[in-house]
Amino acid sequence: MTKRLIPNTIFHLFAIAFGLFMMYPIIWTLISSLKPESEIFKQAASLIPSSFQWHNYPDGWKGFGGTSFGKFFLNSFIISTLSMIGSMFTSSLVSFGFARLKFSFQKPLFACLMVTMMLPVQVTMIPQYILFHKLGWINTFLPLIVPQFIGGNAFFVFLMMQFIRGIPKELDEAALIDGCSTYRTFWNIILPICKPALITVSIFSFIWTWDDFLGPLIYLNQPSTFTISLGLRMFSDPSSFTNWGNLFAMSTLSLLPLFIMFIIFQRYIVDGIATQGLK
Repeated sequence: MTKRLIPNTIFHLFAIAFGLFMMYPIIWTLISSLKPESEIFKQAASLIPSSFQWHNYPDGWKGFGGTSFGKFFLNSFIISTLSMIGSMFTSSLVSFGFARLKFSFQKPLFACLMVTMMLPVQVTMIPQYILFHKLGWINTFLPLIVPQFIGGNAFFVFLMMQFIRGIPKELDEAALIDGCSTYRTFWNIILPICKPALITVSIFSFIWTWDDFLGPLIYLNQPSTFTISLGLRMFSDPSSFTNWGNLFAMSTLSLLPLFIMFIIFQRYIVDGIATQGLK
């Protein structure tokens, strides 16, 4: 018993220390949001502020030009949620087609899909902007949402396809014998088993869209349409003054939805396909 206790204690102490090391930037941001402006970047300043500046949060929430941070949060939530739904829909549908169906040019099409993962975003940035400009979608949420419903993300398709390939084909055959069509097999048999993979896709899609800065910067021009990432940028002005206290306060609040989503759904990530199949 003692021989196992010592290694376990050392392992847990190391894990706790490493976890605190990884969490230090978030802890520093949280504490800096409550510090006086003069202490944030002071070299000899203590981690604990001399006085807590709670007003940084209501001051930062006021936003800019009559647009509060609540509006930025709402815009980010709308874009992230709809993009997440689109990613889950397209990735599951396309991956089922590649994993289970047989059709002409299947391998070349799949190769083209994988090649898109290797393309830098700068390659497609200008053609996409020209296309959305001609459609009249600039300064709307459509360029950030619609692509997720008509093409999705190649990484999500690949992830879902590998998951579906691990599902025994006997389930499809049993459904076919029972009279299920291809669509019903996908909807009633495959999709419920893919719940862990779908949760993983939803988490990654929401986080990546919530944190996205380049997309909103290109397509959104009016403050009323800004997302959180663009709202945080407005606190910084290299030519004059940067309100660091308000910036760190709103940065801390912007992390809360991500933590809440991960805490709610993280248990589904580790669900195994065997357990889902037995159900």
